[in-house]
Amino acid sequence: MNLVFDILQIIYVITVLSVAAIVISENKNPVKTVSWVLIIVFLPIIGLIWYVLFGQEITKKYTLSKRFYSKLKKRPLDEIGTMEEFAYPRQHASLIHLLKNLDCTPLLGGNDVKIFTHASEKFDHLFSDIEQAEHHIHIDYYIIDDDKISNKLKDALIRKSLQGVEVRLIYDGFGSRRTKKSFFEEMRKAGIECEPFLKFKWNVLARINYRNHRKLIIIDGKIGYIGGMNIADRYIEGFSWGIWRDTHARIEGKGVQGLQSIFFIDWHFVTQTLITSRRYFPVLPKFGDITIQAVNSGPLKEEREIAHGILQAMYDAHKSIFIQTPYFLPPENMIEALQTAAARGVDVRVMTSKNSDMSFVHAAARSYVKQMLQSGVKIYFYRKGFMHSKLMVFDDSLTLLGSANFDARSFEHNFEVEAFVYSNSVAENAKDIFIEDQRYSDKVSLKEWLKRPLLNRFFESLMRLFAPLL
Repeated sequence: MNLVFDILQIIYVITVLSVAAIVISENKNPVKTVSWVLIIVFLPIIGLIWYVLFGQEITKKYTLSKRFYSKLKKRPLDEIGTMEEFAYPRQHASLIHLLKNLDCTPLLGGNDVKIFTHASEKFDHLFSDIEQAEHHIHIDYYIIDDDKISNKLKDALIRKSLQGVEVRLIYDGFGSRRTKKSFFEEMRKAGIECEPFLKFKWNVLARINYRNHRKLIIIDGKIGYIGGMNIADRYIEGFSWGIWRDTHARIEGKGVQGLQSIFFIDWHFVTQTLITSRRYFPVLPKFGDITIQAVNSGPLKEEREIAHGILQAMYDAHKSIFIQTPYFLPPENMIEALQTAAARGVDVRVMTSKNSDMSFVHAAARSYVKQMLQSGVKIYFYRKGFMHSKLMVFDDSLTLLGSANFDARSFEHNFEVEAFVYSNSVAENAKDIFIEDQRYSDKVSLKEWLKRPLLNRFFESLMRLFAPLL
């Protein structure tokens, strides 16, 4: 019996050390490497399973060549030949050039932007736009449930497809895993091209670490929707304990063609088909005076475009930084950027949910509160429901609208999209939304925060060790 036990101990030690050596040799972010080693050493069985699911790098077979990637990203500029000069706040010149250089992201002017904070209003506008579609409808979503609002969308898309409108739909294999195959098959039978993004398979579980978290709709190359609202009833109806508070935007104008480029990058990913036809990038009139860069990021590229853009915006801020996010687990460089901004007199405010749908993530997020408060950052806990909004406002001139949460998963693992909107009027509207939400939020006091039970604080600190992996 002792011999068997000794053999098992030896196998255990060899396995743990071998996996730990593999993790270290992959040259990951040092903080992330330490987190993996800790979980593998102290929770070997759980740690090994967790590493198989979430620690493997995505296969490169889906990677789009740099030449075609650049061609797609620059496609909205083709009919004008050279970059137009659009009006934008000059303090963001460094950010604009950064995003151009990192992601081939053009600056596109002549847009109108409408922000929605109620899902019912967003869907009313969306269905109206779908009914008026003439050439194509492109949809790229993390979650499409099989419920009332999703079936209403399905029926609308089938109706347009039968009228001759091209309809293409991408749904995330993991995010939409609960939706029956028959839901999507019904659309395929009506002529809709419908594809899963990394199809969820139990024998390839490592795929679930890479999720297409985008929420995009492009109609006729001129109207686009981007934000945090998925296609599900809960975004309209909320929970028994409160509303689902989210933010989405409707864009009309040239900026939509930046979103179109991102959709075609995803379409190539799921079908290996490259679409660059001018028919999807029509010549457009001016719909407004708002300038936009549509930025995408994901694990197929070394650059973390959205994270770099946010970091640059923090460095550029002179007056205020307002952040709404459901999950506040910032990487170290962003912690330092927020602390530095607060130290130089910038009004830094972070709003997150008082209650969450993910308890471990929620606990890890709370471990950052003390550090932020001590640096002069103001923290607000939204109490009216679940704060799922991903809204950021810098000074009175830059607004970020999109799908990215304020955490390592969004910045490093997920396929995300953000609209960097350069407009005083949009920023003013976004700040008003934030301030209105403050009415239903509790401002956190450092003195009261430090009085919380020691056990709570210890658990939160423990969960923070795994923040890079959550």
